Amino acid sequence: QVQLVESGGGLVQAGGSLRLSCAASGSIFSINDMGWYRQAPGKQRELVATISTGGVTKYTDAVKGRFTISRENAKNTVYLQMSSLKSEDTAVYVCNANVIYYTGTAYDARNYWGQGTQVTVSP
Repeated sequence: QVQLVESGGGLVQAGGSLRLSCAASGSIFSINDMGWYRQAPGKQRELVATISTGGVTKYTDAVKGRFTISRENAKNTVYLQMSSLKSEDTAVYVCNANVIYYTGTAYDARNYWGQGTQVTVSP
């Protein structure tokens, strides 16, 4: 089993910054893409940013230039540095990781999700 644990959420004023962390632990051989998603009240979950093992990043247009995703492969950890926060960034932020694990006879991959961390941006 694999667990993803997020931290770093909270309440911040518009224009402020927060840094989210997500650490993966458990039966991990390696991790492919890692990413952050968010879900605001009454809205569908949306992709915020992803990062490959090699560091290739992708962002949704709404956060480009304001958010930075990074990772430490040795720690199985992904980060999201959020700056110039806006009220529309308010959401539960959820970490995702595509984990490669050994079944005992072969290698397989599976997507795992964290529990989420609340980010609230006040006007």
